[in-house]
Amino acid sequence: MPGRAKVAMIGDGNVGSALTKGLTRAGYDVQAVGRVPSRVRELAEWGDIIVLAVPFGERENAVEEMGDTIEGKPLVDVTNALAGGSYAGGVDKSGAEQLQEMARKAKVIKAFNTAFAPTMSTGQAHGERITAFIAGDDAEAKGMVQRMATDIGFDAVDAGPLQNARWLEALGMLNIQLAYAIGMGNAIGTRLIHDAKPQRRP
Repeated sequence: MPGRAKVAMIGDGNVGSALTKGLTRAGYDVQAVGRVPSRVRELAEWGDIIVLAVPFGERENAVEEMGDTIEGKPLVDVTNALAGGSYAGGVDKSGAEQLQEMARKAKVIKAFNTAFAPTMSTGQAHGERITAFIAGDDAEAKGMVQRMATDIGFDAVDAGPLQNARWLEALGMLNIQLAYAIGMGNAIGTRLIHDAKPQRRP
């Protein structure tokens, strides 16, 4: 399809594979890579959008492998702030804000971390469209990721600046607790009921 961005998927586990499936179905040119450092840099250079779908503790390694190829590009952080199974985020700084410090020349966008892999290829859970909350400081980059989420099938919602990733990562942790500690399973999803055009506060 014309107009679709080239997406470099850094990470080919459950999350990366599900997003690759959904984006490919939506007409995007997607290439994915696992733990192959030379290929990571090659794909990051090729892609218009880079999706970072690696474990939380591997983000810095991935950024080093991509090098300067990420300059000026949307870098989509889909990770959840987990270390040793415990929450590693906080109210003072999110994992996404940490990532922006690691990748200063990229345009970090937080997205997809509040959905589980079984729902990521369609944007639906139990036949219902779910919400993709998208936070970032660059309007153009955020718009590209919102379109990507909508094309997969999500209801894409602008969640404000990147610092709001602090709350998205906390929501991601709540989802993990609901799915695994409470026993609801990972086919669940969050849906925001909202007006099509939110009323901005002056």
